[in-house]
Amino acid sequence: MVLKRKAYKHMVDWKNQSKGKTALLLNGARRVGKSFLTEYFGKSEYKSMIFIDFSNPPKDVINVFENDSHDIPLFLTKLSLYYQVRLHERDSLIVFDEVQLYPKARQLIKHLVADGRYDYVESGSLLSLKENVRDILIPSEEEEIEIHPLDFEEFLYALDDEVTVSFIRECFEQRKPLGQALHRRVMNSFRTYMLVGGMPQAVVEYATSKDFEAADNIKRNILALYRRDIAKYAGAYRGKVTAIYDNLPGQLSKKEKKYKLSSIDKDARFRAYEDAFMWLSDGMIVNPCYNATDPNFGLSLSMDHTTQKIYMADTGLLVTHAFNNHTFTGNELYKAILFDKLNVNEGMLMENVVSQMLRVNGHRLFFYSRVDKTKRENHMEIDFLINHKNKISPIEVKSSSHKKHTSLDKFMNRFKPKLSDPFILYQKDFLLKDGVMHLPIYMTMFL
Repeated sequence: MVLKRKAYKHMVDWKNQSKGKTALLLNGARRVGKSFLTEYFGKSEYKSMIFIDFSNPPKDVINVFENDSHDIPLFLTKLSLYYQVRLHERDSLIVFDEVQLYPKARQLIKHLVADGRYDYVESGSLLSLKENVRDILIPSEEEEIEIHPLDFEEFLYALDDEVTVSFIRECFEQRKPLGQALHRRVMNSFRTYMLVGGMPQAVVEYATSKDFEAADNIKRNILALYRRDIAKYAGAYRGKVTAIYDNLPGQLSKKEKKYKLSSIDKDARFRAYEDAFMWLSDGMIVNPCYNATDPNFGLSLSMDHTTQKIYMADTGLLVTHAFNNHTFTGNELYKAILFDKLNVNEGMLMENVVSQMLRVNGHRLFFYSRVDKTKRENHMEIDFLINHKNKISPIEVKSSSHKKHTSLDKFMNRFKPKLSDPFILYQKDFLLKDGVMHLPIYMTMFL
């Protein structure tokens, strides 16, 4: 089963526009589909391809890199001979997969692009960690695409539904509800998406079998892989990375979702854990969300690094991570959550999936939090802030039918000149009330 990925169009656009002047760099978490996407792109768009996997490179290929990279024509000839692939000028692709494991190949991109005869795609994870760029010159000839888990539209593609999202988009643009029958159907699909998630292997398994437990087993394997990666690659701070990673569901299940290091160690300080947070972020395993203490269009100007919420990059993985030791079988658990028969903190899942969708849309994640115990009117918490129409839009996420939005009202009164449209994301159909757009949560994809 070949999944339809939006990133593929970006790759084709790069090929047609770059015409060999840059290399393409695919950055994403492990098991997010980079290698499959790259290989499929090479087979579909080029006359021939050489695919070099640096997670298990042949010794003879490493010798070519070590001994012949000073002579690019000879280097390319030897690769062609080793892989028994005929290279065609301007119609062949050379792929460096898991390039972070052999940084010298990444440094060589500058000279390969200058040669100009072939196209180059690099893919990998943890590409910006200092251990993976130490002693190399990062080429300026790279164009980067981030590869995320499947979004809701791509998930529906996998279920052979290519029409629903266009209608939802039309309703969003015209500011009108879908109608209760269609809204219920879309919400059911969206809840299924939250539970299965967007990791390609899990999506394919669910799309073909409709078996939550089979998809859950795949996600358990992915989570175990992440733990092994932490043990292998996180270096001296692997213990701190593991502690943060293991504690994520517990932090997100609380009403106050800011990550509290005291839950790991009562004496912990952010400075001691900063590299560990960065490791998980660079690996695209998590999506950090920072407190913007002075909300303006330049949200990063007032970003407080020490006050952050840490969401998982895939909500389906969060579900599996949170219930890893649950006594339910996979299908029983998932159906209980799907039909609201299990007492879980649904706000955890709703906020996480919103963070995931905003991140896929290119937003850096920010929230606003102000605690003032002496003046209650100054106390407020806004789940997300995004740049919108040269101003900022506040977003509140509602997992229940609770209609009050006290913090949002106070925030709007305090920062009104700086604000664009305010949004409430919830589980009901579209509603415009008191100047606030209430969007069904699946419409987050259009923000």
